[in-house]
Amino acid sequence: MSKIMLAILLPGLLVILFTRVTYNHYVGLILTVALIAASVYKGYTDSWLLMIADAASLTIGFWYSNLMMKKTKRSA
Repeated sequence: MSKIMLAILLPGLLVILFTRVTYNHYVGLILTVALIAASVYKGYTDSWLLMIADAASLTIGFWYSNLMMKKTKRSA
């Protein structure tokens, strides 16, 4: 149960964090996907449900970081 909760929250938050650090939402997405790929390679993601939750969280995090970047560009 805790793996599913982390899979729902963590990738989206990581995309947002990396976007804030690098000022580019594509770089934030790529860095987060690389971290998830490393965790899959190491065997921490062991079911399809976790992979689907990771993908959904990545999508939502990317969507929010895209909105955040547009708002930042508009106000500057």
